[in-house]
Amino acid sequence: MDNFRKYFIRSIREHYPNEADNVIADTERHYQLISKETAFAKTSVNPIDRRLDFSSYFLALIKTLDQKGEPFDVVRKVCLETVTEYVKPKNKVQAFFKRLLPKLTHTWLGQKLIKSFHKKVSVNPNPEGFKANIITDKQETFGLGYGVDIVECGICKLFNKHNYSKYASILCEVDEITSNLAGLELIRTGTIANGAKKCDFRYKRKN
Repeated sequence: MDNFRKYFIRSIREHYPNEADNVIADTERHYQLISKETAFAKTSVNPIDRRLDFSSYFLALIKTLDQKGEPFDVVRKVCLETVTEYVKPKNKVQAFFKRLLPKLTHTWLGQKLIKSFHKKVSVNPNPEGFKANIITDKQETFGLGYGVDIVECGICKLFNKHNYSKYASILCEVDEITSNLAGLELIRTGTIANGAKKCDFRYKRKN
């Protein structure tokens, strides 16, 4: 079982105790179909594409809840609670490494990693995936020396393809959670899911 699956299953059982087996079965059925479209992501040279398998299950749950008749607010609540539990560090070691990476941006190792990351994410041979630019100008990145512009969003492409684009923005909310876990404040002016031309990720260190 993929690591993320257990968090979805746990959340479904908590929110729908009397019909959990049916909700899980429907979600799995949707996922088996959707995941065929994102199978390329597991071996993609672009590391951001790796998010698409998780996003496929996320979309599968959304489809299940939507077809069940749940309103947007309920779907958002269930999904955000699930993802929050998934991204939280499970121990002190994980918490340490989440906060370590931003501290490396001005080091020789950090600069090497950033250059390597930019090379991998700025070109993507798969039209269903992500494309991004890494921003290193200190003025533009609040002195951090690291920011990201997503210019093509694989998640939005996937959700649009299934006519569920209005739900894609739920995953955008998770970015703030993951930034906080890294000891950073996310500064963003827009997202592709909400109609912007790009998703601009800029960060400020928290005191």
